[in-house]
Amino acid sequence: MSIHRALSIAGSAARGGAGIQADLKTFQELDVFGMSAITAIVANHPRTDQGIFPLPLDAIEAQIYTALRDIGADAIKVGMLFTKENIEKVSQWIKESGVSNIVVDPVMIGKMGSPLLKDEAIMALKEKLIPLAAIITPNMPEAARLLERDELKTVEDLKTSAKSLAELGPKYVLVKGGRLEGPAIDVLFDGEKYYVLEAPRIDTIHTNGAGCSYSAAIAAELAKGKKVPEAVEEAKKFITAAIRHSIKFKRGVGPTYHAAYHKYGEKGVKVTVE
Repeated sequence: MSIHRALSIAGSAARGGAGIQADLKTFQELDVFGMSAITAIVANHPRTDQGIFPLPLDAIEAQIYTALRDIGADAIKVGMLFTKENIEKVSQWIKESGVSNIVVDPVMIGKMGSPLLKDEAIMALKEKLIPLAAIITPNMPEAARLLERDELKTVEDLKTSAKSLAELGPKYVLVKGGRLEGPAIDVLFDGEKYYVLEAPRIDTIHTNGAGCSYSAAIAAELAKGKKVPEAVEEAKKFITAAIRHSIKFKRGVGPTYHAAYHKYGEKGVKVTVE
């Protein structure tokens, strides 16, 4: 038996809805063999209130090396790297891997408000990692921060930001409009055309890990051989279903439901090309 493979290089989220945990659940639901390289553990210590516990660089390298040596990868998804040094080294290892399906989710701030990228790491992200990407998937605050511009407020802002971000070197840019009013609109730019993906706005606060899962779904579909626009459309359906059936637990923002697309399907997504 053979199966397509995807590696996630990201943080571990103890709550189970985001980070590596969300990525592996997404890979499994989309019939892709998932591997992980944990860069840091995200959890709140009850006495010190520390929220991020970075792993040593050697430990990150060992995980990536082992996954690629023993299993190999058809796609690599990169999430939280946290430090400039991590970004520089992971960029180097990705170059050496020869994998072309690279999905970069430039996570900067978690749903619970914790900073997930140090300020001095942003330039390394822009110069070292983003140019290697088949696609980057910033949300509205991340796109604004990468471009050092005012906040995005409209669909037109998504388009102009996607075009500007494309100048950093990725093949495709997906700017996610989850914070807009009205329908949940994302814009994918391929250097020439805009693909506007629209889904109904779902009335819930329980969207923890939505961005992680969305980018992981894109990586899974690329690993299976889909072109980027097809992969993004399928991923949009996956995450829309996951949000539609999201889960409320004891405290805070609940996670999306990764099994929802497989169980219930999703017909609410439409795509127009401009």
